[in-house]
Amino acid sequence: MITPRFSCSQNDRSVIVSVYCPAVRASEIEIHVDHALLSLHVAPYFLRLNFPASVVEDNRSSAVYDPASGYLTLTLTKLNPGVVFPDLDLLGKLLAPPAQGRPRNPTIEVLGSGDNPGYTADLGATERNEILEAAANEWTFPQTASDTLPVLETSLRKPYGFLNAYSGYFLHVGTTENEVNELGADAETLSPSERRIRRLRHEDSKWNPEHYMADYADNEQMEELLAWTHPHLESPSTSVVFTEAENAAMLRLPRKEYLPSPQETHDLYLALLTLLFAYAYDARTTLHDPTPESAWTIAALTPAFSALDPPPYSPPHKRRGATVAHELEPVQPEPALDFGFDSGTPHELATTLIPSYRRALAFPLYRSWALADGCRMDAAYFLIRGTRTVLRCLLELRAILEGHEVYYVYSRIWLDDFCRWIQAGAREDTLIRLGKIVSHLGISKDSIGWDLVVLEHAVQTTKESKPDSDDDVESEKPALL
Repeated sequence: MITPRFSCSQNDRSVIVSVYCPAVRASEIEIHVDHALLSLHVAPYFLRLNFPASVVEDNRSSAVYDPASGYLTLTLTKLNPGVVFPDLDLLGKLLAPPAQGRPRNPTIEVLGSGDNPGYTADLGATERNEILEAAANEWTFPQTASDTLPVLETSLRKPYGFLNAYSGYFLHVGTTENEVNELGADAETLSPSERRIRRLRHEDSKWNPEHYMADYADNEQMEELLAWTHPHLESPSTSVVFTEAENAAMLRLPRKEYLPSPQETHDLYLALLTLLFAYAYDARTTLHDPTPESAWTIAALTPAFSALDPPPYSPPHKRRGATVAHELEPVQPEPALDFGFDSGTPHELATTLIPSYRRALAFPLYRSWALADGCRMDAAYFLIRGTRTVLRCLLELRAILEGHEVYYVYSRIWLDDFCRWIQAGAREDTLIRLGKIVSHLGISKDSIGWDLVVLEHAVQTTKESKPDSDDDVESEKPALL
């Protein structure tokens, strides 16, 4: 079945659904409304929408098909007039299946001792009471996992990507020209800690102090990039209207339902921050006009792509010089959705962005601390503007990678799912809160692991020691006899 193009709008009394299904017979269209669920079927199209509130079919409802344009217009009456249906423009959220609630009563019957003496003979009074109490509370008694049992691994492959749901995408990496892959032919078998070691070593090997000093000295070039404002940040956030191309891209996203744990949800927000940073860097350096190098830049700046190493990251040690091992301590997760607010230093979000800063200073054409800081602020403002702006950025990011013959793989294992999850799984208030925290972050240059302050001081000293004009140069020339 084909999911047709569609759009939704509303007024005080009705929801209007416009569906593009050309060359069909109006007599064969089947429409079914069940509370908040609308189902439409006409071969070869099938559409099921889950509205935020209930609608009904009554004498004010209608279905009109225009064979000339190919559009079917459905008008459904709101069960409660005046109620505003939020997020009708987030097509992925409407396409998501309705949430399945847990059963209110236990589905396992606990038999008494009179019914099954053999079963209860081995249970003491305490155990029986715990089971009965758990059953009365929907089986939510506390559980703890044993720390002594090793993780059972049945394959040499290690998962990666969105919620660690993928493997097998780098089996033939030796025959492709994937220049950003830092794991080589071992991408499928390296553990997360080994991936992190490879990433850190690669970043240190690519660090070039002379390149950084040259960009630091070129103030005019950096000032031009920093003065630019992203178009998504110029107009009010309430004015976001998705284009036809964006709506079509949303309809092509995979139909999946995600059930992440609180910690996994927390980590997804952290990974989202690194994606928006990479997108912001490319947008600033190309003035929002992607080039053939944009896919490489984005993939190179995102640790989850180039090294399959998403956050959370361990805080770096405060030391100078090489940083190969400074993130290899076990990560102690923060409480879900806390983002390190009340934790110690360094801030969890600062720690999340340190690899992005390092990569922005080691790989692309422009390597400037001020530019990296500007990208952090851009990412923060995208988040503050909410779900629609973030989704628009991710769709653009996805389109850039989809157009590349090699790097499209990162769209498959990360961005397809992120574009889907941001609509139906992410919370707008959490995105805004996260953005506000990021906008006030202070990332220390010492945390990067390279001597940035020393190099900048050397550039400043050189500038101050240079002659200020040609006259000064002439005065320094030896007199001719």
